[in-house]
This record gives sequence, C-alpha cells and structure tokens, in this order.
Amino acid sequence: MTIIENGIRTLNDFLWGWPMILLLLGTHLFLTMRTKVIQRFVFRGIRWSLDGEKDGEGEVSSFGALTTALASTMGTGNIIGVGTAIALGGPGAVFWCWLTGLLGIATKYGEALIAVKYRVKTEDGRMQGGAMYALERGLHMKGLALAFAFFGAMAAFGIGCGVQANAIGRILEENLSIPPEFTGLAVAAGAAVVIFGGIKNIARICERLVPFMCIFYAGGCGLILVWNYDFILPAIRTILVMAFQPGAAAGGLMGGGLMMAMRYGIARGLFSNESGMGSAPIAAAAARSVNPVQQALISSTGTFWDTVVVCAITGLVLVTSILKNPAIDMASAGDGGGLTTLAFAQIPVIGPGILIIGIVSFAFSTILGWSYYGERCMEYLFGSKSLFLYRFFYVLVAAAAPLVQLNLVWDLSDVLNGCMALQNLVALLFLSGEIKEETEKYLYIK
Repeated sequence: MTIIENGIRTLNDFLWGWPMILLLLGTHLFLTMRTKVIQRFVFRGIRWSLDGEKDGEGEVSSFGALTTALASTMGTGNIIGVGTAIALGGPGAVFWCWLTGLLGIATKYGEALIAVKYRVKTEDGRMQGGAMYALERGLHMKGLALAFAFFGAMAAFGIGCGVQANAIGRILEENLSIPPEFTGLAVAAGAAVVIFGGIKNIARICERLVPFMCIFYAGGCGLILVWNYDFILPAIRTILVMAFQPGAAAGGLMGGGLMMAMRYGIARGLFSNESGMGSAPIAAAAARSVNPVQQALISSTGTFWDTVVVCAITGLVLVTSILKNPAIDMASAGDGGGLTTLAFAQIPVIGPGILIIGIVSFAFSTILGWSYYGERCMEYLFGSKSLFLYRFFYVLVAAAAPLVQLNLVWDLSDVLNGCMALQNLVALLFLSGEIKEETEKYLYIK
C-alpha cells in the first residue's frame, strides 16, 4: 500500500508540476489573444445569464447551467485552498491566484463554446456535450474522448464527492461535535434526493443554493473586512509586494519570492475555477441557447465569480486577519486549513459561523454539480442504463467519506483531474481556430 501511495504521489507531483501549470497558464494567455480579450465582455455574460434563454434547444436555463457549474467549482478550494496557497507561497500567492482567474475566463469560454457546438441530442430529447464530444466529433479522436470520459467519471467520486463530504464531516465534528457517521448519512440522503432527479432537479436546487451561499459568504467576509478595515490597504500592499519579492508578513508567514508565489497561487487558482479541466462545459452543454457563443460567455462568468471575486475576498480576509493578529503562525496552524480556521476564528462568533456555513454549503453544492459531470461521462462510456448504479455508488461514497482519511484520495483525484485537463487541452488548442471563428461570427461581426 505504501508503494502505491508513493507512486500516486509521485505521479501527482509530476502531473501538477511546472509543465502543467505553464501549459494551462499558456492556454489562458493564448485563448485570451485568440478571442481578442473575451474578458471585456464578462459583464454582458452576467446580464445574459440573468435574462435567460427560452427559445434555444436544451434541458435547463442558462442560469441553471451556470449555477450547476458554479456549484461544482465553488468548493473547499475557494476557502481552504486559498489558505493553502498563502501558507505555502506567502501572501503574494493571492495575486497570482486572482490573475489566473482573470486569464482563465478565456479558457472557460473556449471550452464551453466547443462543448455547445459539438453537443448531441439523445433519443429521449436530452442535450449532452463536453470535451468527449468535441474530441470525437470535432477532431475525430475517439480514443482521447473515451479517456476523458473515464477520468471524469472516476474523478467525480474523489474530488467531486469524497473529499467534499469529508470536509463537511471534519468541520462539523471539530466545531459542533457532530459525529461523522451522522454527517455522512445526512449528506448522502440530501445528495440522493437531488441527484436521482436528474439535471433538471440538480439545476433547480443549484439555482437557489448557489446565489444564497455566495451572497452569504461574500456578505460575511465583508463584515470581517469591516472589522479589519484598518488593515485592508496594508494587506493589499503586502500581497502586491510579496507577489514579486521575498519578505515576511505577520504570523510567521514568509514570502518565497516570485517563483513560490506564482507556483502556489496559480496552482490553487487553477484548482479553484477548473478552467481548462473540461468539467464545467458538461453543464453548459445542457443549457438552452441559440448559439454557442452566448452560452460560452455565460459559462465564462463562472470563473469570474469563483476566482476573481470569491477567492480574492477570501485571500483579503485571511491576510488582513493575519496582519491584525500576529499570534497566528504556521507552527500552530499546521496547514492551510488550520491557517484558515485560525484566521476566521479571530472574529468572535461571526468568523467561525461564516467558515462553517461557507464550507458546508460550498462542499455540498460541489457534490451535486460533480454528480452530473460523472453521470454524463459514464453515460458516454456505457449508456444511460449505467446511471442508476453510478448514482448509487456516488451516494455510498458520500456516506462513507466522512469516516476515513483521504490523503490518498486527494492525490488520486488530483491525478485524474490532471489527466482530464490533458485531454481537454488537446480539444481546446486544436479547435482554437473554430473558437476564434465562432466568436467573430456571433460577437464581433454585426
């Protein structure tokens, strides 16, 4: 078992080393230029997501597809992941995390566009799409399409379900002394009620849950920033300075300079918004839309909300709290999760409450969103008859996850996510000409 664990960890370190980080960041930059800086249309995408689309083909509204995608991407990475980036890369990592999200809007746009363009209608009238269909129908690479679907179906059990249910169990046990057995059963029951209803039910729940959790979390963080108002400008200055040069902040946090801040900030940003992984476009393909550009622009706003807004707010809360309370240090925190807990705990009553509700709601929404991703990948591989069994095991994982240690699952999930990204990037880069052509056709040419 030790040999297997070490092998998976080594593979994980290789997959998510500098080559992958530079490949993803390079794709962000390439598609930003290829689309003539599509980021400048992000507020149009937000407006379109609220207007809805009633005439196009699809199973759910554009807003439903967006909130389903946001449900999957807004997980523990938005809170604990930012703490990990700061712990390992220093406060400057927040800047690189934010910049990665800003550039990643173009990649999320591109992958959603080809997902909608190459989607298919099933015999029972459902719309399905994603990187597997783009690879098969756009590039005639059936082998890579099958590989993406396999990695996606398996990754859903780990990063989408297991680690999220475990995070819920851990936070409730540590703060409210709720037994993990009870948490597992509650999470599994709640997930079963939603996911056995299919994408329409998932989208309906996400349309209500995602806006609530985002507004609650952002509002709560706003209260903390009011509490820490006198350290907001020093925190911004610290983040910008330590993004490019080594130094020291309060709480024993050291900035490792440009390379360390970039490595962990970019890596956590990529994990948070999933731009380039190919997961969110699976939900985008189910949306009612009249052309691929419209839904792609709506889908790209998910990265804006996830990283440019939520991760930035979390980073500012953590750095202001650390500067205001120098007693916070990595020796007592232990890791990024501990650092996040200590930082939020500096605000009496409000801080821990925001952290608990934020993690529980973000993690549960991720379980719902990723269940749909896994189902579509499984259906691509084995047909619709496999869905009931897949849902059953998915719920079983949710029930058992709070009871086990998930270090191995984390590493294995990261490997599977990295493999998904590699297949998806092939589709993005080889179909970038079509992304450019469709964008000019529907967005730039009047």
